[in-house]
Amino acid sequence: MVAKVVPDLGWFGRWRKARALKRQDINDAQWQRTISRFSFFRTLPAADQQKLRELTALFLDRKAVIAAGGLQMTRDMQLVIAAQACLLVLNLDLDFYAGWVEVIVYPDEFITDYEYTDEDGVVHRVQGAISGEAWEHGPVILSWQDAAAADGGFGYNVVMHEFAHKIDMLNGAPDGFPPLHADMDRVAWTDTFSAAYADFEQRLERREETPLDEYAAEDPAEFFAVLSELFFERPDTLSALYPAVYGQLAAFYRQDPLKRMQA
Repeated sequence: MVAKVVPDLGWFGRWRKARALKRQDINDAQWQRTISRFSFFRTLPAADQQKLRELTALFLDRKAVIAAGGLQMTRDMQLVIAAQACLLVLNLDLDFYAGWVEVIVYPDEFITDYEYTDEDGVVHRVQGAISGEAWEHGPVILSWQDAAAADGGFGYNVVMHEFAHKIDMLNGAPDGFPPLHADMDRVAWTDTFSAAYADFEQRLERREETPLDEYAAEDPAEFFAVLSELFFERPDTLSALYPAVYGQLAAFYRQDPLKRMQA
């Protein structure tokens, strides 16, 4: 594996970072409430918890996490959302979330208008209630009720799901093929995910029980986002179901949640 080169920020970069951390200071009590809330935080080594704390503060300095629909936003709520988002880029970079500035949070599911084209080419416009949405070059929109329900044992995590979409969008419209690292094999990624996606569709056709949400079969972008949720929430389940996919995600996110869980 090619070692990641960490650039020297220089005195000005270090000064800017220190100012950002001071502006978004997370005190010990706030941080302990945040990391104690979810098992995927508690399994992190102490050094990674501290790294996540710093990333969370820097994230909140760059992004506005704001309430909508009558929700009363608190600092703890901002931390819960930001820390989950930052777990995905713990060993990457906050620049994976570049190009947009807002996270909008509703109390519960919210109504959205969307269009789809059926197999006959007819365009339909419908309204539906959803728990999360990520706009290309725009905000992430979340239901607080769903964001707070992470780590429920089902592998469901709306924050990680939508932020996985944001990562996928770094190189264009979401398609389940985020910008891979230089030491990763594009063909291996494509073959691994394509085989797992086809297998999942076949399981659904046979009406087999599966730990994956059926929504993962919507398209390759949703498949990537749903599997990213499972990777962090239930790595043992993903590793048992699709070990090659787990390996690709471990290489991409530069993390091994299964190893952390078993430590």
